[in-house]
Amino acid sequence: MKIKTGDTVKVITGHYKGSIGEVIKAYPKKDKVVVEGVNIIKKAIRPNQANPEGGIIEKEAPIHVSNVMLYDKKAKAVSRVGYRFNDKGQKVRYFKKSGEEVKEGKK
Repeated sequence: MKIKTGDTVKVITGHYKGSIGEVIKAYPKKDKVVVEGVNIIKKAIRPNQANPEGGIIEKEAPIHVSNVMLYDKKAKAVSRVGYRFNDKGQKVRYFKKSGEEVKEGKK
């Protein structure tokens, strides 16, 4: 999976098409990601010590990774992602459209 936690992505299909947000969590085995502010669901919470009132909360649910593309903030456009080796011999991700390295993501 080429998208990691901390990347900025744009939703390319579905109800939230066009939304831009940061990846909060990635599930590589399931090919899903949780994007900030996208795919909001309502969940009923029972009363507990942390939340004595209980009630309904809104939270982000995972969406399939094929529904998002990595967003290049400099070029202000989405791009496919490739891998190459930099000057130091490290394998890095890069935007295929602009050729720039992906600086975001979890280190």
